[in-house]
Amino acid sequence: MEDLLQLKNKPIVIMGVANQRSLAWGVARSLHKAGAKLIFTYRKERSLSKLNKLLEEASINAELVVQCDVNDDESIHGAFQQIGEKVGKIHGVIHSIAFAHGEDLKASFAETSRSGYAFAQDTSAYSLIAVAREAKPFLTDGSSIVTMSALGAERALDGYKVMGVAKAALESSMKYLALDLGEDNIRVNAISAGPIRTLAAKGIPSFNQMLKEIEEKAPLKRNVTQEEVGDMTVTLLSPLSRAVTGEVVHVDCGYSIVG
Repeated sequence: MEDLLQLKNKPIVIMGVANQRSLAWGVARSLHKAGAKLIFTYRKERSLSKLNKLLEEASINAELVVQCDVNDDESIHGAFQQIGEKVGKIHGVIHSIAFAHGEDLKASFAETSRSGYAFAQDTSAYSLIAVAREAKPFLTDGSSIVTMSALGAERALDGYKVMGVAKAALESSMKYLALDLGEDNIRVNAISAGPIRTLAAKGIPSFNQMLKEIEEKAPLKRNVTQEEVGDMTVTLLSPLSRAVTGEVVHVDCGYSIVG
C-alpha cells in the first residue's frame, strides 16, 4: 500500500492538531504510516506543548514545527516562507481548522452576533483561501490540499448553527480554489466527516444526539473513526486520487445518503 500511495518522504503540512482527538491528528498518524515527512503548524505556545507531547508519545519525528495564526495574514505568510526556506517544496496541505464562539452555538441562530458570524467565517472558511495562496509557491506539481467539512454544510442540523454556515462557505471556497489551482495541477478537496468527539464538537449542544442517530440510521450502523477519516485523507493526498478535485468526500458510514 505504501508503494501505491507514493507518499514516502513527501513533505506535507498539517494544520489544526489541538489534541489526540483532532481529525488532524488522525491524518498525521495515517501519513506517518505512509512514510510522509510531517510539518506541523500551531497557533499558541500552549498548543505547541500539547503537540510536542503527542509527537513524543507517538514516536513521530516532525520535519518542522512552525507557528501560524490563521486569523493573521502576516502570520500565514511567515509560516509558509519559513517552511519553504527550511523544507523547500511540499506535496500537500491539511487544513483542519474551524472555530466559532461558544455563545453563537448556544443561542438561537437568529441571535448570532455580527462579530461572531465574521469570526467563524474568517477562521473556518477564509483561512483556507489564505493558506492556499501562501502555500501555492511551494506546492509541487500533482500536490493536494485537503480541508475538513461536515454535513452541517449541506443541511440545517440542530445545534450546528453558525458553524454550519461557515462550513458551507468552506466547501464553496474549496471548489473555487480547485478551479483556480487546477491549471497548476494542484488539487483541492474536502472530507465531510461524520461526528467525532473532537474539541470543536464539544461546543455543539446536540452532539451526543447526532452520534446516537447515526448509529441507528447510517447504512453501516456505526459512527466513523478518526483513523478512517485519516486514511481517506491520505488517499486524497496520493496519486490514487490524481483525477479527483473540487469534491466533498463523505466519510460518515453512509449517513449522508439517508440521514
